[in-house]
Amino acid sequence: MLGVGHKFPRFSLLSTVSTDKKAAFKQITDQDYSGKWKVYFFWPKDFTFVCPTEIAAFAKLNNEFQDRDTQLFGGSTDSEYVHLAWRENHPDLTNLPFPMLADVKRELCTALGILDPVEGVAQRATFVVDPDNVIRFVSVNDLSVGRNPSEVLRVVDALQTDELCPCNWQKGEETLTAA
Repeated sequence: MLGVGHKFPRFSLLSTVSTDKKAAFKQITDQDYSGKWKVYFFWPKDFTFVCPTEIAAFAKLNNEFQDRDTQLFGGSTDSEYVHLAWRENHPDLTNLPFPMLADVKRELCTALGILDPVEGVAQRATFVVDPDNVIRFVSVNDLSVGRNPSEVLRVVDALQTDELCPCNWQKGEETLTAA
């Protein structure tokens, strides 16, 4: 699996960006949103139980991420059509403010090293990527355990200080000074 300090892989994926059938899909590449911080979070399968709770929680924090000049991207190995159907049929996903990447060929998940060896789907992985496309944070949860989007936001805050941040540090608190 790619880790901190590695470049995020190049990709070009069709993504679901809306429930409007005329504008539902958009090609997204690693070069889009250049100069911004990015959070990529992957889930195993659409139409499951844990995944929509996480996606909805990230959506609720989208404005907070935007305030930090950070773009969210969700994704799985499901197709753009499955993403669209899920958004149309799940009330918490209808108006998502970020793209749902469709890695149907599993190329991005493979390049990241997050393709689950047993299930053949994306692991529940999160990557925080800086404006230079360098991975600055990685987290992977068991397929059955949801992640904490507030913690991802806290990590973005800490990384953006470019300072030493102690355990449980929160935005606005003092950072550490090396003696």
